[in-house]
Amino acid sequence: MNSRDLLLALLDEAYAKTSWHGPNLRGALRGLKESDVDWRPKRGRHSVRELAVHAAYWKYRVRRRLTGEMDAVFALQGSDWFKQDRARSWAQELKLLAGEHRILRAAVAAMSDRGINQPLLSNGATAAYLIRGIAAHDLYHAGQIQMLKRMMRSR
Repeated sequence: MNSRDLLLALLDEAYAKTSWHGPNLRGALRGLKESDVDWRPKRGRHSVRELAVHAAYWKYRVRRRLTGEMDAVFALQGSDWFKQDRARSWAQELKLLAGEHRILRAAVAAMSDRGINQPLLSNGATAAYLIRGIAAHDLYHAGQIQMLKRMMRSR
């Protein structure tokens, strides 16, 4: 397996494919209702909706860095953490996340092994480093969402 295929497998396991550790990001989001996704365990804490949109945003940011498309624009105004917009449905948020994952995956699939391993950032970080990081980011937030779901059930 070459570097690109390994990184694609990591992205897929973290977002949507079967993984050894339990739910990935899409699995953690599965089954949540519109009435659940805006719940917060405490004032100032993030909701499931905010976590999902945040994950979509960072997939966009990594893709933009990998492709050099610095003029690309994210679907929503703002950056990193977005205010809950109840005008947008939960289905729209899931579609945004899935779309950003698909586009990121396509960008990685189009890269050469040489491109994946070349320094990309001024600190010497490579594309592989960013791709591994975004996969870890999905898993981190999948864990948070699993905890939020347990907290919702016990309230």
